[in-house]
Amino acid sequence: MASDTSSLLYRPHELAFRTQYAELKERSAAAGVLLPGTPGTLVLRSGTGHRYWYRSHYAVPGRAAEDYIGRVDDEGALKHAQERMAFADWAARQVRDLRKLQFQVADKDVARVLVELHNAGLVAAGLVLVGTLAWMAWLNELGAKAVSARTQDIDLARRQALRLAAPQPLLAVLAPTRLELSPVPGLARGHASTSLKRPGAAGLRIDFLADGSPLGHAVALPELHWHAQAVPHLDHLLDDARPAALLAGGHCVPVLLPAPERLVWHKVYASAARRSFPEKARKDLIQAATLAAALVEQDDTPLTDGLRDMPGGEWWDRIVSRGDALFDLLSAHPEAQAQWQAALNGRPKASRQGTRL
Repeated sequence: MASDTSSLLYRPHELAFRTQYAELKERSAAAGVLLPGTPGTLVLRSGTGHRYWYRSHYAVPGRAAEDYIGRVDDEGALKHAQERMAFADWAARQVRDLRKLQFQVADKDVARVLVELHNAGLVAAGLVLVGTLAWMAWLNELGAKAVSARTQDIDLARRQALRLAAPQPLLAVLAPTRLELSPVPGLARGHASTSLKRPGAAGLRIDFLADGSPLGHAVALPELHWHAQAVPHLDHLLDDARPAALLAGGHCVPVLLPAPERLVWHKVYASAARRSFPEKARKDLIQAATLAAALVEQDDTPLTDGLRDMPGGEWWDRIVSRGDALFDLLSAHPEAQAQWQAALNGRPKASRQGTRL
């Protein structure tokens, strides 16, 4: 069957560019604690009869900061700082190059938050990046070039209590970002906050999610002294989370992502669940189709892999309700289109109403 190339959802990056991204991701994962903000410059300060080295940098755009390194005679501390700054400068140049090559890159505010979460060990402890940022990260991982996404939301979730030796209060973890973050009132009166937000209508928002029902119910996260918003069937998405990276600002930040084949199905479900937000529903469906096409064509991953331990009932019925729309979006990707149809046809007939058979 001939495909319509004008309807291609993505185009593959050249191998050399994918190799460049892979090297950046590997070196960033091995770097340990990342320097926040810009790489910065060394500054020598005097005081109390001694001289000290500082790293002068911009923690957030337009706001300078200085971090103490050590005394002028502490050669070990100075060498360590120089090595970290050199790596941060190299990484920032790599991210700039990849942005020009149309890799997905989130903004600097996102970078500030994710760098601190990584440095605090919350990612290694099981905190998973979900939502549009996870979709962006998977496109880079799969070498897929698509229309650049823009989001002011960071969606974070955990399958179970984070594996921390001791609680780490979220507000204390994020304080070094120097971002003005305020708790968002709960969805219902008296409910605990599950989100943080910067000022302004377009300000960065950080949402914490956990599996549970009913939708919006506050779920305690004692290890963070915080709460998360309950989302039904989120456990299916979070099973088998995988280490990856997100390009943001001038950083390549190690993150945990949902398995991409599960993210496809969750995005379709989310599209059907957003009845009051048609624009967001359309965005979720396009993201699902784009990721499905890249998975099948670039990674040889069967879409049915995302159905392991899948929920039934309402979850599946909502996916089926979007079956034809996603099928049509895949018109230029016949292999993914065929896999999508086969996956739907493989379900019990009682759950396939409204789907092209």
